[in-house]
Amino acid sequence: MMADCSGPVPCWWHRTRASRLGLGGRSRTFSGEKFMRNINELKNTGLKATLPRLKILEIFQTGKQRHMTAEDVFRVLLEDRSDIGLATVYRVLMQFVQAGLLNRSNFESGKAVYEINEGQHHDHLVCLDCGKVEEFYDAEIEKRQQVVAGAKGFTIADHSLSIYANCSKDKCPNRSATPPRHHHA
Repeated sequence: MMADCSGPVPCWWHRTRASRLGLGGRSRTFSGEKFMRNINELKNTGLKATLPRLKILEIFQTGKQRHMTAEDVFRVLLEDRSDIGLATVYRVLMQFVQAGLLNRSNFESGKAVYEINEGQHHDHLVCLDCGKVEEFYDAEIEKRQQVVAGAKGFTIADHSLSIYANCSKDKCPNRSATPPRHHHA
């Protein structure tokens, strides 16, 4: 993302700014086309395309984790040597939720978890052993919710379904050495 040095701003300014903002070294780099798409995406939601917003959006688009807390995002920024504080991360995540770019969920941990809003409804399975979140969509569950709501005199405007469960896979790669917590309703 280094600008060319033919303009009125000297080359050292670009290098210093890039280093301070975490664009030098082993940090993520923006490809030209994706970078412009992200700028346009932010502008279309009414947000200015600031570097913290662009970097946080890119983390969600390219990260290994689909569901991330503010602390997870901050950890990635630290690994990338970015000079973006945790308060800024929280502020940008809230702006992204308000703009419809991210969805926010509150799972059992009590921490807000964010994910890219792809416009398609899905529900969540949350592992009580390791916290891993799996997404799923089941047409029968969706139909059943409509029937139950209608029978009770309601029309569903929106809903969120999170199922908390213990992993039953013998060789679960996410399970720690600690025994599973069994929750009784």
